[in-house]
Amino acid sequence: MPPNDALVAEWLPTLSELDQAGEIVYQSMLPTAQHCWPLLCERFETQVWVKHENHTPIGAFKLRGGLVYFQQLRQRERHLRGVVSATRGNHGQSIGFAARKFGIPATIVVPHGNSVEKNAAMRALGVELVENGADFQDARQFAETLAAARGWHMLPSFHRDLVLGVASYSLELLRAVAHLDVIFVPIGLGSGICGLISAREALGLSTEIVGVVSEQAPAYSLSFARREKIEAPVTTVLADGMACRIPEMQALEIIWRYVSRVVSVTDQEISNAMQIYFTDTHNVAEGAGAAPLAAALKERESLRGKTIGLVLTGGNVDQRVFRSVLQDTIVDGLENQPVDIGRRKNV
Repeated sequence: MPPNDALVAEWLPTLSELDQAGEIVYQSMLPTAQHCWPLLCERFETQVWVKHENHTPIGAFKLRGGLVYFQQLRQRERHLRGVVSATRGNHGQSIGFAARKFGIPATIVVPHGNSVEKNAAMRALGVELVENGADFQDARQFAETLAAARGWHMLPSFHRDLVLGVASYSLELLRAVAHLDVIFVPIGLGSGICGLISAREALGLSTEIVGVVSEQAPAYSLSFARREKIEAPVTTVLADGMACRIPEMQALEIIWRYVSRVVSVTDQEISNAMQIYFTDTHNVAEGAGAAPLAAALKERESLRGKTIGLVLTGGNVDQRVFRSVLQDTIVDGLENQPVDIGRRKNV
């Protein structure tokens, strides 16, 4: 299926729109840093820049989208009673942060067995947390039912306003390091990579964008390869931020049009990348946040001489999981004990 160029062109924001969204974001947070870490550069034998979205007030890039979405929502719906959404964690924290800022009640639905520490972070932001379903898709379907029953606004996980917000990190990176040859970015439902595409196109750059997915959550890689929307089971124990079973069609249209390729990485490769981030930069990366580094490591030979960008999208990983990563027992160890990051059958 070829991309719908007319739909994509209409959907892509202008640079002015992106800058206006950035102004909303910066009312609540500072721009995050991008660092060129010597040990990573030594490892790749080239220049590597890391965008540190693990340093936002919620430890993940999603905050930016929530702030813009709520700003626009408040203008559209003056008598808003409340919002409902579904998440695996970072989107829910973004909603909690923005909902508290705007004084709007929020209920978040997560699947059973979700990250204990992400759940705690959402509750600390004042949301009502509801557990329902075996995976994200189940949780989203229940959230839609709950929103309809309450007469509350159902807040999606992929929306143009969310993309406008998260694109602000891409503008920061591309304006600070305009000579990037290639950027690796994870794909969950697609807001982050679509934000990066929006920023690159608005700035008129030719930087190559490479999407990264979990090999154990292959919906987007299969959809990219076959040029059609493909549903696929999720079995990853580590990359909960990429645990997508059903892709978003709008995101696919944009990805098909503007992304050069999609790389799949295993949980073990992600675990290795999390260890490297800790040893080379002393930063904690969650599974999805480390996936771009894992993908770049797979292509290290072909990347020599290029300037590389890696989006570290978040650092929200449960302590017990991160301990298993550092002990290099993440795959075998977590398969044999109860965990809280989605080790259920996701179909």
